[in-house]
Amino acid sequence: MGFEIDAKDIHYRQVNEMIRKAIEQGEKELVLKNVNGQRYLAAGISSQVKIDIYGTPGLDLGAFMKGPTIAVHGNTQDGAGNTMDDGKLVIHGMAGDVLGYAMRGGKIHVQSDVGYRVGIHMKAYMDKTPIIIIGGKAGDFLGEYMAGGVIILLGINSRYPKRPLAGIFLGTGMHGGVIYVRGGLPERQLGGGLRIEDIDEREKRELRDYLADYCIDFNIDLNLVMERPFVKIRPQTHRPYGKLYAY
Repeated sequence: MGFEIDAKDIHYRQVNEMIRKAIEQGEKELVLKNVNGQRYLAAGISSQVKIDIYGTPGLDLGAFMKGPTIAVHGNTQDGAGNTMDDGKLVIHGMAGDVLGYAMRGGKIHVQSDVGYRVGIHMKAYMDKTPIIIIGGKAGDFLGEYMAGGVIILLGINSRYPKRPLAGIFLGTGMHGGVIYVRGGLPERQLGGGLRIEDIDEREKRELRDYLADYCIDFNIDLNLVMERPFVKIRPQTHRPYGKLYAY
């Protein structure tokens, strides 16, 4: 079951101190119970540990982390995975706004919907390719100013069946990386300077590899996910707003 920490009515600083102390003592599996809005949990942790969280963690869960695997058995608030460098964040529910802000490595898997500006300033770093996979739907400005990495939007497990798959201004300012969308979406939802293309066989194999791990996390049939076609969204230039600035 792992080393248990009861976070009920405990300040986030104390909870983080307890997490770090347990890791220093050699614990490899931790369980946080009764989490209720504590911010910055597991921020900056670089150890190869597994952390299960029960409840709703607050802002910036796993910020700057480099190594842990964090499983949230519930929803997360805004900023989870902020500038994360490596590791994995698995959210068995919904995630808030600015998920994966400026992340440069690791994986974020979300079972259901996400908020606004997810993947903003996301970037690849050296040999690292950050990946965000969203099982449900996304709000406005998905992938805004994206410079690298991969975002995959599935739309298969949403709590809001009447909402569009993604909000408006998807990929605004995007100048690197790729967004894959299961089933496609109208071009009118895109930011300027982007194009929608069909994927080739190599990209389909890559998608299958990315999604295989995701489907294991949430016990989903990979073949059913791959039954519908995917499209890719890429920037037409690496400097979409170059003409707006003085030289």
